[in-house]
Amino acid sequence: MTKPFCAAVVGVGHLGRHHARLLARLPGVELAAVVDVDARRAATVASELGTRAASRIEELPADLDGVAVAVPTAAHAEVALPLLRAGTPVLVEKPIAASVAEADALVAAAAQSGATLAVGHTERHNPAVTTARGLVSAPRFIEGHRLAGFARRSLDIDVVFDLMIHDLDIVLAMVGSEPASIEAVGVPVLTERVDIANARLRFGNGCLVNLTASRISRDRVRKLRVFEAHSYVSLDYGAQKVEAWRVTEGGGGERAIEGGSVPVTRAEPLERELSDFVGACRAGSRPRVTGEDGRRALVVAQRIAEAIVRGTEVGPS
Repeated sequence: MTKPFCAAVVGVGHLGRHHARLLARLPGVELAAVVDVDARRAATVASELGTRAASRIEELPADLDGVAVAVPTAAHAEVALPLLRAGTPVLVEKPIAASVAEADALVAAAAQSGATLAVGHTERHNPAVTTARGLVSAPRFIEGHRLAGFARRSLDIDVVFDLMIHDLDIVLAMVGSEPASIEAVGVPVLTERVDIANARLRFGNGCLVNLTASRISRDRVRKLRVFEAHSYVSLDYGAQKVEAWRVTEGGGGERAIEGGSVPVTRAEPLERELSDFVGACRAGSRPRVTGEDGRRALVVAQRIAEAIVRGTEVGPS
């Protein structure tokens, strides 16, 4: 019989609890421990899932096959670096780190030890995104809206790094290059950090992207629309729905518009993300979202944050 994949979760707050819950039920995976600085919270989650609790990563078993890191962004590098340097595969939540320098350190540590480094850009595992990407080849204009109600979590980072970065990762994967210039505006409304932001990204190939993210909205919206020559694709992340429309020419040269809903097999993106991580660790292959991918999204997010502060257009870094 195949040896169980021995996993642990560091940080079992709002999101980390879900990491632990899903890892505990994945076939062939053993949840060996959960770690949290709040010993009571760690004990509660451990009791619910039938595993052991710890308050420091030094208390983790030595033979782990992989660790999911879901601590606050400021602590990503502090937690993930020693694990990667020891050769332990890590899935770190988005954004990959609090700074590009820290992201570079994580990527370098993984490369040096040979440990797998995956980044939790969960939407890349959304079935609607997978379906939509297969329908897009040369996007010319992309528009995204990601709106959420106010919640007292992830307030250590602004909305660009909290929410917009999901769409940045998808856009970068679709366009296949980095933006040549960025214009952005952001406003702190309920917190001391930017709570609502809009960014306009222009790519070297002519593609223009307009993204809006808010964490102070009454409605919950997570949608992306992609336009290219004679075609249009829209996706709803939350409903996991995709529509595609194309212009076709008949035998007489007459044009017609064809399309509609595209079949999507629903699934839980986070569960797919964890399965992908486990599979990549076992096979020694690349995860769907690598450390380099996470760094790339962080770089663009940082450029947007700089454009908001300066109030001017920011060119290539």
